Amino acid sequence: MAQAILKDTLIKLSNATLPELPQDVKRPAYDRSALTAGIVHIGLGNFHRAHQAWYLHRLMQMGQAQDWAIVGAGVRPYDRVQRDKLASQDYLTTLIELDPKGRSAEITGSMIDYVPIEDGNGPLIARMAQPNIRIVALTITEGGYYINPVTKGFDAEHPDMQHDAQNPDTPRTAFGAMIAALKLRRASGLGPFTGQSCDNLQGNGAILRQTLVSLARMSDPDLADWIDETCTFPNSMVDCIVPATGPKEYEIAASFGVDDQAPVTHENFRQWVIEDSFCAGRPNWEDAGATISDDVHAFEAMKIRILNGGHQVISNPGEILSIEMISECMQDDLIGALFRKIALEEVAPHVHDVPGMTPQAYVDLIDSRFSNPEIVDTVRRVAFDGSSRHTGFILPVITDALAAGTSIDGLALSQALWARMCEGTREDGSVIDANDPFWDSLQVAAKSAKSNPQAWLDQRHYYGDIAQNSAFSASFARWLNLIWDQGTRTALQTYLAQ
Repeated sequence: MAQAILKDTLIKLSNATLPELPQDVKRPAYDRSALTAGIVHIGLGNFHRAHQAWYLHRLMQMGQAQDWAIVGAGVRPYDRVQRDKLASQDYLTTLIELDPKGRSAEITGSMIDYVPIEDGNGPLIARMAQPNIRIVALTITEGGYYINPVTKGFDAEHPDMQHDAQNPDTPRTAFGAMIAALKLRRASGLGPFTGQSCDNLQGNGAILRQTLVSLARMSDPDLADWIDETCTFPNSMVDCIVPATGPKEYEIAASFGVDDQAPVTHENFRQWVIEDSFCAGRPNWEDAGATISDDVHAFEAMKIRILNGGHQVISNPGEILSIEMISECMQDDLIGALFRKIALEEVAPHVHDVPGMTPQAYVDLIDSRFSNPEIVDTVRRVAFDGSSRHTGFILPVITDALAAGTSIDGLALSQALWARMCEGTREDGSVIDANDPFWDSLQVAAKSAKSNPQAWLDQRHYYGDIAQNSAFSASFARWLNLIWDQGTRTALQTYLAQ
């Protein structure tokens, strides 16, 4: 009964109800009806709304970027659910900052529309072909760019890429839709747009260019050349811890008096480093706190290797040991210490300073952020898609460490923990539900590795030449055998005592 009464007292989020919200909830000070679109953003998950959309909202609060509003988009059937939720509240989002010193809420309004989702992506293609769209941005996860994990080249054999090459006017993917829109723009003399990846990939702009140009070349080589020559693809580094939305997040939004169908919680930290390469202009994101830099790579390497790699280091043992939250992993004496030892001794030597930050200071910063008890970030969310995340965040460090002759023992342990997790059971006997697009094949390898550790490393599409390095394979086998024989905690204790 109390919950029903609480629900009745909530204010359903919409343009019309903004003035009715409690005074402690910040809201747009600008006239949303006067905004015009400049950006199509594909992938309207929580991260985008807590990060890129917030930077634009902040500019709009300053009276800037009124002609750069965001039009949301998706290319998969499940995106319709998100579109319906956001459309029901005029594309507004409640952002809730989870600071240990106190929570705060803000309504952001930089998104003004969401393209209808249809087979063949006709509405999306038409919207990206409009002259006011000057940037097409994406947050589609690091595993969504059709990259061969070993060669890092374009995966032309993927069924999605084959489909889009054979059906360029009715594509299945975001990339096919972007190419179709660019074809229309070229034909009309309109000119290109900037393609802006906002995913956790080192050299994300270069990877987006690779995917787009390579796919276009499969059906229209002349168009591929035009895209390569005229479009720009700035590299960027994005950073903010943004948990998935579940019952707790809805409750937090309700505690501020807001009935939001898609609220977003986030930590009290954001960073966005952007290469200034925009063929059709851009908002002044630096005025909202973004960093414009010609050396995005150094920022990327620090963040991806220490933060994103660190997430994999702690989430895998957390899953095996039935720990639910990332902050709880950091409170665990062994897992928290595991993160610091690997990050400081085995990752930091392969990360360069950036302006205002050393790798060692960054480890301290990430330790604090991971430990924030207000962030209800699940181990399951962080451990998802290890086949992309380990290959993108940890294996490159192993390659560098082997080449430099530095320690790889903890990094090998991280891979043994991943293999143990992918076997599919926790140490308490409970089952780990499928948590990777390639879960079935990972499980086969993980079960084989229980008696033959090399079976895991023989997944050459992930490990490449690393699998044949005798020092690494010996260390990996030692750790995996110890984990299976004496348990994860004994393996962690053994490593930390070294």
